[in-house]
Amino acid sequence: MDKLFDFELTARLLELDFVLMALAAAAVLGLVAGALGPLIVMRRMSFAVHGTAELAFTGAAAALLLGIGVSYGALAGAVIAALLLGLLGGRESERDSVIGVILSFGLGLGVLLLWFYDGRSSNKFGILVGQIVAIEQQDLELLVGSAIVVLIVLSMIYRPLLFATVDPAVAMARGVPVRWLSPLFAVLVGIATALGVQIVGALLVVALMVTPAAAAARVTASPWRATVLAVVFAEAAALGGIVLSLAPGAPVSFFVTAISFTIYLVCRVIAYVRGRQRALRDLSGSDSPRAAAPSAR
Repeated sequence: MDKLFDFELTARLLELDFVLMALAAAAVLGLVAGALGPLIVMRRMSFAVHGTAELAFTGAAAALLLGIGVSYGALAGAVIAALLLGLLGGRESERDSVIGVILSFGLGLGVLLLWFYDGRSSNKFGILVGQIVAIEQQDLELLVGSAIVVLIVLSMIYRPLLFATVDPAVAMARGVPVRWLSPLFAVLVGIATALGVQIVGALLVVALMVTPAAAAARVTASPWRATVLAVVFAEAAALGGIVLSLAPGAPVSFFVTAISFTIYLVCRVIAYVRGRQRALRDLSGSDSPRAAAPSAR
């Protein structure tokens, strides 16, 4: 426990270049995840994010085997997964089954590719749970460039995408291109998912892509406010997770998921308290003499 809260050691580690690079990468990832998260929750794509992460894991494993950058492999795998999910899972009735098929195939293929890899076992473990020491300048540049593309495209399609998310039937009747918005958004989610592989790992990237947005949805019904809160929550989880993991040298993914889950629980409590207060106000209003007395004519 003393090692966990060793502030002096944490302060020294925060001066290292690879730690600063990891914090910069986490900040970018938190921004992208927070921007996409509310739409992911509203469109009920949490399971799709997990499926996309499995193909990102497969791409990262292939890149590790071929000796190229893990980030590039994860990005390629996630984009392929997003395209498959968008094209094969067009109907809502069959979407979950398509995700399950792709998820299981991707995970199995990734395990096989890691079995072929003869390098250090820490590299294999890092793909699953994140490895901040592996983030290099070229990885950060790829992450920033991909994040800029995602945010620009999202800003261009946000209004029609939100319309199609809230009421797809009316949006289609109004001429909104619903059919191509879904696969395009899936690709954006795939890119963002791939960005989180080296920080939180393929298994737990959902903690940044979904949990902050789910927490924000508990305390506000406004899409704009939910997006702002999701960004704040994702940044707190990503940056806080890295800082807390420095002194003990523990996996970043645990602290990221722990912070995200704590925020989610707090938001649920806030929503519960608000609901109780609203119910009491409604009850007291209905029981008041003025409300109960018949109107005099």
